Amino acid sequence: MTATAPTAPGAAAGAPARAPGVSRPGLPDEAPFLAPAPPPPGWRAGERTLRLLTVATVAAAAALLTGQAWLLGLFIAAAVLLALAAPGRDRPTRLSATAVSEPARCFEGERISVRITLDHDGEGGLIDSALTLGPGVTLVSQELRRREVGPQEIGSQAVGPQENASQAPGAGRATIDLVLAAARWGRWSLGTADVDLYDSGGAARRTVRVELGEVQVFPVPTAAGLTPIPVRLPERLGEHTTRQNGEGVEVTGVRPHVWGERQRRIHWPSTTRRGSIQINQFSAERAADTVVLLDTLGDFRDPDTGASTLDETLRAAAGLARGYLRKHDRVGVVSVGGTTRWLRARTGGQHFYRIVESVLEVRKDLAYRTPELHRLPPAALPPGALVYAVTPLADQRILDVLGDLADRGNPLVVVEIPTGDPEVEADDEVGALALRLWRADREAMRFALRNRGVPVVSHVPGETLDLVLAPLLRGRIQGRTR
Repeated sequence: MTATAPTAPGAAAGAPARAPGVSRPGLPDEAPFLAPAPPPPGWRAGERTLRLLTVATVAAAAALLTGQAWLLGLFIAAAVLLALAAPGRDRPTRLSATAVSEPARCFEGERISVRITLDHDGEGGLIDSALTLGPGVTLVSQELRRREVGPQEIGSQAVGPQENASQAPGAGRATIDLVLAAARWGRWSLGTADVDLYDSGGAARRTVRVELGEVQVFPVPTAAGLTPIPVRLPERLGEHTTRQNGEGVEVTGVRPHVWGERQRRIHWPSTTRRGSIQINQFSAERAADTVVLLDTLGDFRDPDTGASTLDETLRAAAGLARGYLRKHDRVGVVSVGGTTRWLRARTGGQHFYRIVESVLEVRKDLAYRTPELHRLPPAALPPGALVYAVTPLADQRILDVLGDLADRGNPLVVVEIPTGDPEVEADDEVGALALRLWRADREAMRFALRNRGVPVVSHVPGETLDLVLAPLLRGRIQGRTR
């Protein structure tokens, strides 16, 4: 079995190479899966037949040119072997192949099992296959099993009506078990498999193509357990302690007893000391509305590690969404790129998978441009919702989007995904100057955000988000007051 990788449809010879650390926003990294040309229908000569014909032709030509009689014996031997390898009347006439893959959804790094079943109605010989895998999966292992089955077991899959079953002696079934690994998040086609069935003599072969199916690969969420909250929370029960008094478990003080209140809340030390009944006072517990904003304006590669900013953006966003959903908060998502996508804020464990599914197509948005990108739809942002903007801060247009959010009064936190410095040669003075300007531009973007009161934290890929969210727990995140 062989596996081949598809080539990019737009990759022409002599095309300019992509600069290290920089990707062109109009071209996604992964080309769409392109299946190879379909195999020819029907039976055709196999490798053994072609080799015997080559030997016979060369022997006959050499005998005519050199006049050596013994070369005719080689020609006759090749012709006899070719005749012996000729298929009989029990050669398979009908083939059918099916593929079943599971699971249909998985996370990065998980395994995908694919079983290809090939049924034939006659005596078959060698079975071979060639795989063309999609860009998001890799082959781990493969195993071929085959056995003979009765005509009634094959049924209409291979031989058609039952009256033809008696004409299928030696019918068989072969299964090819593949184990694939999900290499990268996205919605991928697993690819195709061309299964070759040779006749009993190995002189001819017939190919049948089968589609392996599709799979949705979810990004592995970055570990995140801390959930900073804004100053103002909606009037909805949750697990976050607020400054207002209400029903909760955190004691904030004591107050005089009011007729009708529960006696179990009496604070006896204060009651004994003051001579009047004192009641424990608790902080109200509310739920938060959180929106994760994804910057998909471009995808940049770190020259040192090769990490993709778009991949790390989704992993960090998935970690934030899962952390707040575990606190029973409402979480929404907005992706800003060539096309603006959003999902309304909801709660529940199943909503996490809806969030991830809604952003699996963001790579396709890199090839489009939308005017007035900074104007996000009001339906995507609940009033007063805490917004996490996960961005590499590599495009000036994201500042317009963040400025619009700050003007609306939403509490805003910018989680920066580092892109790494572009590679510059040691003796390149112009490149060194360009690198200094590039760093100054990035620092100016951070300063512009902090000057508006927007906290900017830097997330290192591979580390937990709690390291960058911990400083935000010192106080509540404030938005602009209207």
